[in-house]
Amino acid sequence: MSGGFWFKLDQTGRNIAPVAMTALLMLLGMVPLYLPSYGVMAPSLGLMALYYWVLHRPDLLRPGTAFALGLLQDLLSGTPFGMNALVNTLVYWVILTQRRFLATSFSMLWWGFGMIATGAGLVGWAAYSVLNATLLPFETVMVGVLFTVALFPAFAWLFIRVHRAFLQV
Repeated sequence: MSGGFWFKLDQTGRNIAPVAMTALLMLLGMVPLYLPSYGVMAPSLGLMALYYWVLHRPDLLRPGTAFALGLLQDLLSGTPFGMNALVNTLVYWVILTQRRFLATSFSMLWWGFGMIATGAGLVGWAAYSVLNATLLPFETVMVGVLFTVALFPAFAWLFIRVHRAFLQV
């Protein structure tokens, strides 16, 4: 009975794993840690998940979902409404257009994430600067980007394990 209720429920659960994992990491990344300057330098866990899942399973994490996750992040974090949605949409488009190049090896995966994280950080910094009509400190943004890129291999290991366990095609 491969088409039964339990099979469909199992398949649905597996198919929402990338979106659920991205949302969970996005929320986890917004948890305040009371460390000096942590808020501006916090790693972008949601960006890591978005990058991995769009690169490997864009059929399960669609552009509209990336946009909606960005809006949710804007609502919950207090950032200007639409800013993270814009960043997520741009990231989605860049990853989708460069998939064949980025998925060749782990070093390319990591290097590509570094480029994506830098671009996302720059877009966020520019949007904040324009909205506040002043140049915001660039160093803190870059420290956050470096922290995010440095943590990526550990999270990539997690994403690979989930991918292999639940989402093999």
